[in-house]
Amino acid sequence: MIESYLITSREFYTDTSAVFRKILHEQLVKHTPSYALYRDKTNPNYKFQAEHFVEVCSQFQAIKSFIHRDADLAKSLNATGVHLTSTMFDKIEYAKSLGLEVIVSTHTLEDVQEAESRGADAVTYSPIFASPGKGEAKGVAKLASLVKKVNIKVFGLGGILNQEDVDAIKETNAYGFASIRYFYKDTE
Repeated sequence: MIESYLITSREFYTDTSAVFRKILHEQLVKHTPSYALYRDKTNPNYKFQAEHFVEVCSQFQAIKSFIHRDADLAKSLNATGVHLTSTMFDKIEYAKSLGLEVIVSTHTLEDVQEAESRGADAVTYSPIFASPGKGEAKGVAKLASLVKKVNIKVFGLGGILNQEDVDAIKETNAYGFASIRYFYKDTE
């Protein structure tokens, strides 16, 4: 069993809340991820859309909802947790003090170890496969090696497009995989 982590992206929906809710609901039904992240770096109505995101996720008992970067917003919306960037290690303790689960974006073994030592619940480690604008792919061998060196939950992220990619991540004994395009490829 491998856990799945759906990450939203503006390119797959409009700013219209009804359209966003419909697409998100359809993808949650279709893919039944264990985790879902609302991530949209450019939406001027981020808080409003985040509220819709958490509400849709709450319709699914098994899905943990995460808000990107903003622990206070995650807490106020009763999201499960917050997903912090690789420059926000200093925010882990604060987010945990709010009772939130914390996932941190990481790109090196040292990042993963720091997130673990500071009490994060999980990390995304990326990019595993080629992904636009994300630098050189690390590959599944590096992911497998990393997973053996840490005790934190690790989601492989980056360039995961199909079941073959998911199966390759599963072979590494990673906790799960995280993706944008895997979950939204059929909405284009």
